[in-house]
Amino acid sequence: MGITLGIFLLIRLVPGGPLSAYEGNPDVTPQDMARLRQQLGLDAPLPVQYVRWLGHLGRGDLGWSLVTHRPVTSMIAERLGNTAYLMGLALALTFAIALPAGIISARRQYSWFDHAVTTMSFAGFSMPTFWSGLLAILVFSVWLRWLPAGGMYTVGEAFSLGDHLRHLVLPLGILTLFSAARYTRYLRASMLEVLGQDYIATARAKGLGERVVIQKHALKNATIPVVTIVALDLPQLFSGALITETMFSWPGMGRLFWEATLRLDYPVLMAVMTVSATLVVLFNLAADLAYGFLDPRIRYR
Repeated sequence: MGITLGIFLLIRLVPGGPLSAYEGNPDVTPQDMARLRQQLGLDAPLPVQYVRWLGHLGRGDLGWSLVTHRPVTSMIAERLGNTAYLMGLALALTFAIALPAGIISARRQYSWFDHAVTTMSFAGFSMPTFWSGLLAILVFSVWLRWLPAGGMYTVGEAFSLGDHLRHLVLPLGILTLFSAARYTRYLRASMLEVLGQDYIATARAKGLGERVVIQKHALKNATIPVVTIVALDLPQLFSGALITETMFSWPGMGRLFWEATLRLDYPVLMAVMTVSATLVVLFNLAADLAYGFLDPRIRYR
């Protein structure tokens, strides 16, 4: 409830409203404005509006868009899968890159590979998402004409997997670039700390192979702090998805949020932010439960 109240107040503190476009129109009379506010439920005091919205939320009703006049639930259902698809692929590709790169970089500390990974990691998370996205569009879509600049597929043509994959490359690459750079550094630092522990030296002294030492003893302990970072970084990944989806016209939650922000569509903004906050809480809970699997010393009784 505290989260929803904070979201409600934050949105309502933004100047303007969904009827701002009509305020300077001489053809719209004050009576018309009053009737519109009554029809949209904006004439009631803010506490009453919040209680009404909270009551609908408790019944699973996210309300109706003030702009498109469509159920917000259906609008989110159309977009949530696209965002989950993009973010899921980005996370999978991120760990496919960061996990081996971080482990090898830690095992070969100060080698040419370690220096190369460190340089690329710093370059990766130093570039803002919007800048790298614009640069990617300029290079690959405008200059080279290799990849489309936006969308999930070519409008007006029959769907094909190849066409979809070409549209997927740029947004997926931009999201993965930043995340892989961050998690590679985290995994390297965590692995270096674990490899310096006494139990790792004991395992090596027993004659265990390096692969067994890394996979059985070091990897699980090294990933424990990274799990926390991943859970805490989900809002940041979502904000990156907002920018990426907007730049590449990807029909996901981020783009829906941006469109609703431009129109000050209160029900859509409230719903998107509430769903996002709920997902963050659930992922944090999943991270806490994962500790018990990664570290046998941690058990929930």
